[in-house]
Amino acid sequence: MRELALHLLDIAENSISAQAKNITIKIVEISSQDRLIMSVNDDGKGMDAEMVAKIIDPFVTSRTTRKVGLGIPLLKAAAESCNGFLNIRSSPGMGTCVDVEFQKSHIDRMPLGDVASTFLSLEIGSPEVHWIFLYKRDEKEFLFDDAPIKQELGDLPICEPAVLSFIREMLEDGISNVLLNE
Repeated sequence: MRELALHLLDIAENSISAQAKNITIKIVEISSQDRLIMSVNDDGKGMDAEMVAKIIDPFVTSRTTRKVGLGIPLLKAAAESCNGFLNIRSSPGMGTCVDVEFQKSHIDRMPLGDVASTFLSLEIGSPEVHWIFLYKRDEKEFLFDDAPIKQELGDLPICEPAVLSFIREMLEDGISNVLLNE
């Protein structure tokens, strides 16, 4: 994967596979500490300590569609090569939290990528999930919570073109406002 947004997509898809009903994705940039922090937190079925310990092995996956799971091991390697780390906290029945941190200015840190499109893809692909997205840079932040939108829509599906256009614009504008005055 060439962009961090695609890693977030992969982890969120793991959360969906774990039957999560609520998924929160956070991206936090702390300029004064030269850090980029990302997390995906879910309320899915979770994993026991043994599986958490194994999850960084590329030859361990719970998926039946393939025999290898490279997402977490590659992200861990990318973080560690950029003076960072990856941490997974999980317990059965309680969900999972994946935290990853990078030195923001590190020359080898891959770009963040198109976060708005990634998040919109998750919303379209799993509209039954309650999605929360936080993008924060220093003191500026953008919070997207799809619950009020879904409540306002009532029986109208979130996949309607006008609704998707509205959500895309909301995501793009919110992220752009956080990134202003870089």
